[in-house]
Amino acid sequence: MAMDKYSTGRVPLARFYNTAINTDWRFGESEAYLRELGALDESSSWMGPQVIIPNYLQATSNCIVSTSHYLVCCVAECESLLGEIESAVQAPTAAPGTILSIVRNMTSQTSLDHDEPAHLDGNMVSQLEKVASSNGGMVPLNSRLFAQWLHYVFPHECPFPHKNGAVSAATPSEFGDFIANKEDMKKHASNATALDVSVTKEELEWMSQWSSEEELLMDYSSDQGSSLSWRTLFVICSLLIVAVGAYGGVLGGNGKKESGFSQGGMHSHWV
Repeated sequence: MAMDKYSTGRVPLARFYNTAINTDWRFGESEAYLRELGALDESSSWMGPQVIIPNYLQATSNCIVSTSHYLVCCVAECESLLGEIESAVQAPTAAPGTILSIVRNMTSQTSLDHDEPAHLDGNMVSQLEKVASSNGGMVPLNSRLFAQWLHYVFPHECPFPHKNGAVSAATPSEFGDFIANKEDMKKHASNATALDVSVTKEELEWMSQWSSEEELLMDYSSDQGSSLSWRTLFVICSLLIVAVGAYGGVLGGNGKKESGFSQGGMHSHWV
């Protein structure tokens, strides 16, 4: 986090490797392995490849115990933040205004000396409203888009949610050659000082990794069905009434025409 000068939840790979070379920190995962773990953001043309802090902290390369049945890894700090929202909402979905009123009173506290408020600017409000509009006006709390929104609101605690199947949780032994070679590390580290520029987060285009692809992590079909507006129901009922009326008129007209035919020539078929 000390290397994240712009509070984007990201550290340039150049600075990541430069710290590994010049200090005792073991930041030695290869670029390919970081990409496999989903801990690498390669969407910024300005900053180049960046290590996503929460994705890296919770990656299997940092688990202290790895067995065939379970892993012992870092605490997922975003779980408590999401739990606080769910506890306040008491429902699987919520309106954007409800979520914003809750999150505005929340802070992330990763240590006794670190108490950071949520990053809620106008852009984040707009993004949450877009998430709601793509889901029938409500925000599903267990969805990829809301998890992505939480990542940018709490970039040091909430991991960036990749699409299902896009990344893996391969352990170092499963991946194979997971350590970066010294030459590659030095090549990246040579650009570390060039990244020390005085710009704002917005100028960095720090949300360049944002994706509008949604994935629901639970069944929301019943909630979506109950969220139909009264106008929609009115239109549906009106169409049904018109259809029934038209069908009745056809039957009435057929009855008049058929009055001149014998009953023996009439056939009925019900479906």
